[in-house]
Amino acid sequence: MTYEIRPARGSDASAIARILKEIGWFQHANETPETALAGLIQDKIAHAGTGHSQAIFIAVDAAQACLGYVSVHWVPYLIFKGPEGYVSELFVSAQHRGRGIGTRLLDAAIAEARNRGCVRLGLLSNRERESYERGFYTSRGWIERPEMANMVYFLDENK
Repeated sequence: MTYEIRPARGSDASAIARILKEIGWFQHANETPETALAGLIQDKIAHAGTGHSQAIFIAVDAAQACLGYVSVHWVPYLIFKGPEGYVSELFVSAQHRGRGIGTRLLDAAIAEARNRGCVRLGLLSNRERESYERGFYTSRGWIERPEMANMVYFLDENK
């Protein structure tokens, strides 16, 4: 299978919404009608297009069908000599997993982080997800930080 990695476009929003619906892990995505979810995603792609705080890359086949995507945020830490990139989402459609697409999407995030002068990339991975269990990130050089606690403060009780 031939595919390319490119920046996401507004016209990719519906395909990304379908992937999120297919995955089924996120209450908001599950409960929002696909067209409304695509509208929200399209707005976020437009914002990412400004290039300052976020980048979204998509994997597409020769027919421009979406195979997966990655979203990266740029965090300007004062304590580091450069920003940190945060991979907030990396999802590949179920029927296209295991073909190197996730790796290529991560490679695009790493290349963009280097172009931006980032000192590191970070991400969260649910330990119960198949990708974590098979060592997807660790086999690509990512390390788990045992000394850090992952904490959240919910501002919306509906999460």
